[in-house]
Amino acid sequence: MTAIHHHPCDDLLVALAAGTLAAGPAAVVASHVEGCPACANRLAELEALGGALLEELPGADLAPEALVNTLAAIDALPVTEAERVIRTARRPDLPAGARWPRALADCSGTPWRWIGPGMRWSRLTLPSDPSANLFLLRIGAGKFLPPHTHSELELTQVLWGSFHDGRALFGPGDFDAADGRVHHQPVVEPGCECICLASVDGRVVFDSFLARALGSMVGM
Repeated sequence: MTAIHHHPCDDLLVALAAGTLAAGPAAVVASHVEGCPACANRLAELEALGGALLEELPGADLAPEALVNTLAAIDALPVTEAERVIRTARRPDLPAGARWPRALADCSGTPWRWIGPGMRWSRLTLPSDPSANLFLLRIGAGKFLPPHTHSELELTQVLWGSFHDGRALFGPGDFDAADGRVHHQPVVEPGCECICLASVDGRVVFDSFLARALGSMVGM
């Protein structure tokens, strides 16, 4: 197994365990956890701690019909057009040997779209939150993203290949969280393209006007 050097912080794992992390970021963090034994163990510890704390809380009685009414309400929910698209849509192809994270099992994705020489992207849609800003970036060996920072938080999970952004080398299975304190330029290592799963809150703030225009097309 490839060594994993970069992991989500405890704050993200706690939010994932508590179910308070938004759908897009949760998909990225969960994709990391399922391939990282260290983070899977840490998440299990946090979930056990949360369960122990819940057991100490005083109980509360529910109305006898609460469960029946809840299940009936779920059954009555209409199937939206977005859900129909999600159920029938296909996902973009991945290189031989690459696999889709289980956290993305129910998602759909657009075909690969060109955004620059050697660079493509795919918009992903999650059934639980179709508005989540979640996508794949596929960048050729030796290619790079323009220099940028972030208005809020971007979470990235490397699915294939590797890149260096001036801070560190990120390889298969590695996770990165970048906000406005980070100004970097990810450069894909020679010899292999790189595919990353990314969730973006706010915007990616590119240095150049052209890069900002291309980024707005992607939702970055």
